[in-house]
Order: sequence, then structure tokens, then C-alpha cells
Amino acid sequence: MPTRQLFPTHFYEVRLDQPALLDELADSCRALAAEDVAGTRWSKAHGYRGYTSYASLNDLPQRDPAFADLKRLLDRHVATFAAEAGFDLGGRRLKLDSLWVNVMKPGGTHSGHLHPYSAVSGTFYVAVPPGSGALKLEDPRLAMLMAAPPRDGTFVYAEPAPGTLFLWESWLRHEVMPSAAKEERVSVSFNYRW
Repeated sequence: MPTRQLFPTHFYEVRLDQPALLDELADSCRALAAEDVAGTRWSKAHGYRGYTSYASLNDLPQRDPAFADLKRLLDRHVATFAAEAGFDLGGRRLKLDSLWVNVMKPGGTHSGHLHPYSAVSGTFYVAVPPGSGALKLEDPRLAMLMAAPPRDGTFVYAEPAPGTLFLWESWLRHEVMPSAAKEERVSVSFNYRW
């Protein structure tokens, strides 16, 4: 064929069968939401519907064994993703740069964004009640504002379940759709750098 595809966008999705880890993380995430005063203040000040430790805690794998166990799993999957994406790491490994908890109340959302200064970003879903909302991924060409006709796949919606791990390159614009669930959606997001 005379046409070939260039510059593919990689998106990694796997369901981890780790029920004990999910239970431990659910307890730990909810405990942080109840005890982290700085995170609660930041969430309220920035209109985050629920709780995030994004701006308050940066040592979760050292603080709690459940997050240390999660980090070990993430390290392996991120290495696999980096190899599949064709990263030339020069013999080095990607390193966890930040990891934070999200406990989103019903109606909660997170507008479109990307993760600067990182190589790989992702989310591990701990509790996903029905109606929690998808992760919406945007075709990176959309930001170029070209006068092209519309095409299928400008937005892709990835539906999580408990134990789902999503990974993507950090430049990929994404957003968390509003939650219509009656309970909290709990997830752990993170960035890896080179």
C-alpha cells in the first residue's frame, strides 16, 4: 500500500488480578482522604470534587506498604510499555517521579490536561462504582487547529474497572469524565520520568 501510518499513539491497558492489593489501597486512600488536611485544603481551594494528594504528599511508596507494592507492579508495566513504545532509554530505566491518590465524589470530573516534564503517565483504578465515568483521550492532532474535516476517533473513551491500569505518553491530552456514580471513585495516578 502507498500509505503508511506514522507516529502512532500508544495506550496501554491491562487488568491486574490483585484483590488483596485493591483492598489495601482502598483503605489507605480513604484514610489519606480523611487525615491529609493539606490535601483536603488544596482540593477545596482548587474546586476538586473530592480529595487528591497531588499537592500535599510525595512519599506514598515510603509511607505505606500498599503503595510500595503498587510501585513494584507499576515499574514492571511501565518498562513493558516503554519497550513497546520504542523508547531508546540508553540502558537506563524510567523512574517514578510522582504518585498521588484521587478520591472523587459523585459528579466529580477533571478537565483536559497533560503531564509536562514526564515521559509516561497513568492511572490505576482501585474502586470504580457503576457510572464512574471514562477516561477521555484526545487525538493529539486536534491541538494543531488545522482545517481538516472531522474523523472518527478524535476522542477515545477508555472505561476502567477495579484493577485496571492505563498507561500513556505524558503528552497525550486526557480528561476524567463526570462521575454519575452514587459512590466515590478511587484511583492512584502517577508520572514516570527519564
